[in-house]
Amino acid sequence: MGALLLLATGLWYAPAPAVAADDGPTVTTRYGQVRGEAGERAHSYLGIPYAAPPVGALRWRPPAAPAGWTGVRDATAPGDPCMQTASGSPWGDLAGPGTPSEDCLYLNVHTPARPSPLKRPVMVWIHGGGFTVGSGAFYDGGTLAADGDVVVVTLNYRLGAFGYLAHPDLAGESAEGSSGNYGVLDQQAALRWVRDNVAAFGGDPGNVTVFGESAGGGSVCHQLVSPRTAGLFDRAIAQSGCGFTLPTQESQQSRGTAWADSLGCADAACLRALPADRVLTAAQSPTARWTPNVDGAVLPRQVTDALESGRFHRVPVLQGTTADEGRLTVASTYDLAGRQLTAAGYPPAVRALYGDRADAILARYPLPDYGTPAEALGAILTDSPFACPQSRTAGLMARYVRSYQYEFADRHAMDHLGLPVSFPIGAPHGSEIRYVFGGVTGTPAQNTLADAMLGYWTNFAKTGVPYAAGAPHWPLFPKVQILDPEAITAQTTFPERHKCDLWNQPAS
Repeated sequence: MGALLLLATGLWYAPAPAVAADDGPTVTTRYGQVRGEAGERAHSYLGIPYAAPPVGALRWRPPAAPAGWTGVRDATAPGDPCMQTASGSPWGDLAGPGTPSEDCLYLNVHTPARPSPLKRPVMVWIHGGGFTVGSGAFYDGGTLAADGDVVVVTLNYRLGAFGYLAHPDLAGESAEGSSGNYGVLDQQAALRWVRDNVAAFGGDPGNVTVFGESAGGGSVCHQLVSPRTAGLFDRAIAQSGCGFTLPTQESQQSRGTAWADSLGCADAACLRALPADRVLTAAQSPTARWTPNVDGAVLPRQVTDALESGRFHRVPVLQGTTADEGRLTVASTYDLAGRQLTAAGYPPAVRALYGDRADAILARYPLPDYGTPAEALGAILTDSPFACPQSRTAGLMARYVRSYQYEFADRHAMDHLGLPVSFPIGAPHGSEIRYVFGGVTGTPAQNTLADAMLGYWTNFAKTGVPYAAGAPHWPLFPKVQILDPEAITAQTTFPERHKCDLWNQPAS
């Protein structure tokens, strides 16, 4: 279930109506000029390199600076996504346009078409996809830029084995003995590019918000605790991802060594000589775990440990989850795979996931409390990995910074997809993304909610306080803003509703 648990949803690259490329807007970066595409409401500059291609000798090394160029670089098509296989998502291929490639360290900039005498706030999006799939270009930032009056940057970062292989020989090349966090370092290189170049696009390098969902939300919190990102952003928004426990570098290097041995490689030189397609195929091993690790340098400690001790960047943070996160996993594992979860199958499913804790969990999630077994399992898979860890991180941050928490609760957010499932899909993992990015066409109440959410997100980026014209006030944690099309309310019952007394305690 792990990879499916972290899928993003619902958006694809769809550029605004454009004029001829030769007439596109031209911007001068530190590396050369780029010509983008002029839209009616937003301009886009796509496929801009923020680092050198991580190929050959640069595979499994920290990102290097990109080469400069002469003349005007065409920026009307996104760069290729990073190496990945088809996602298996109900919403299509999360890689977006292009062909997956190792040469993938590109970003996209979306700006409002209307001029402004002032530099605009910048929002840098880190995509989700379980650290194994996805791309920046899957998300169109044009509507968010135009309606929110911000500059939106989306980016690619190395995925899977290419982004997260830890190995003793790779650690030996590092002055700090670090390996396996190359995707994290890519995100940091993109943030440095934004600092150095975004002013040319009308963005304010002194007002940058990093935001992301799922693995992207987790990445936001990784950047919050990494000492290498000091001064690179001013606010943070973590959607459905903060608080995941990371493996240690030791355990990841042990896995990486076994994985490399299976390929007949004992050192980095052998691994770098392998064709990219062979690495990608081997990366699908069921025993592999391609995630960042706590290496003591890039990521000095677990996110929750860093937050508890106050060792993180002191910026305002907005974070939250969807009301039915886990139903996407249940749908993908059962209904969309051609089978249904039965009442008889519910206890074994919980035992397979939670082992010795299963009886205590089943007692708290009895089947009669839910409409279907799928909804019961979906509640467990909402509360355990998402709702309660994110509630905990919001509380830890509140000791030091302005901390805001939300729950996205449009139980009909995905009805437009018509998924063939036997239970209500509700507000599943990723369902809030299109509300944030704008362009929702739903019921009047859904459209109003989407307008409010875009306002909350962009005004938080501008000021560090989430507010929206005509929308209810959003109070600080411990109140949680419930984003429901029927009514936006602030509540204090979130931990009780999600049984966080069960989940936010050490396992026995």
